[in-house]
Amino acid sequence: MGDAVAQAADLHNWAKHPLHKELLRFLGGGVTVHVQPAVRAEACPALVLNADYRPLSYYPLSIWCWQDAIKAVFLDRVNIVSEYDKTVRSPSFEMRLPSVVSLKSYVRPSRQPAFTRFNVFLRDRFTCQYCGSREDLTFDHLLPRSKGGQTTWDNVVTACSPCNLRKGDRLAGDVEMWPHQPPFAPSLHDLHRNGRLFPPNYLHESWLDYLYWDTELEP
Repeated sequence: MGDAVAQAADLHNWAKHPLHKELLRFLGGGVTVHVQPAVRAEACPALVLNADYRPLSYYPLSIWCWQDAIKAVFLDRVNIVSEYDKTVRSPSFEMRLPSVVSLKSYVRPSRQPAFTRFNVFLRDRFTCQYCGSREDLTFDHLLPRSKGGQTTWDNVVTACSPCNLRKGDRLAGDVEMWPHQPPFAPSLHDLHRNGRLFPPNYLHESWLDYLYWDTELEP
């Protein structure tokens, strides 16, 4: 982690200067939330929580690389909630890498999920609504566009390419292909609930208390 140590030291020395700190605030700090489906343990990612200690996103999981986490600490934008055992050092600086951080300012989530291909897949649990396959997914218009169908939550379902090709521009009743569930506009709660069914390949132990604490308890 030699290069990482050098980067951390340079960032520390640069960011602590008052003028540079103000410049970073003005530019927004260059810190963005990364959502990564594949997480490597050796990269020491940090789970990013909102100010209410809930993840900004469950799936993909809201994380920062360790460099962005440290930058956010120096910019006084986050609280360190938990740490890794690993540290970055320089002759005048030593810091344990954050494993969980929480934003100091609450970011209000959107009231309605964005209508995106990914969110359609997430609503349908990454499953073809005709045959149940999870391979080669695309989406299908229940009422084909050639017949006036719109690209909306209520008319689009997840489908594998073979089923999509088989149905073509015909109506579901004409080919007896009915979706497993009628398409609908999901709430954020719907997407978060489904997201919990697809945990990332890596979960640090310090993250667990913040991922599932708000799920309903079994009676």
